Amino acid sequence: MSGLDIFAWIVLIVLIVTALVVFITLAMLPGKIAGERDHPYQEAINVAGWLGAILGGVFWPLALIWAFAHRPPETAEIPETDAADAEEVPAQ
Repeated sequence: MSGLDIFAWIVLIVLIVTALVVFITLAMLPGKIAGERDHPYQEAINVAGWLGAILGGVFWPLALIWAFAHRPPETAEIPETDAADAEEVPAQ
């Protein structure tokens, strides 16, 4: 084997590993988004994402849209104010 053959095998192995990492990352993406957004159907979205990736992308876009369809609950807290800082509005 020459040096070019070894280089070609290394490039092939790197490409295969990269393709597998991209495949796994994209398959996990809808389930991960649903989990972060606290979606009530997180497990179903996860399964649809994996099935979509395995079946060539049939269900994957639907799973991704479904993961974003749920609006997470509002967690913004109202800041408390001191009674001394608050101005009273005169009654009319």
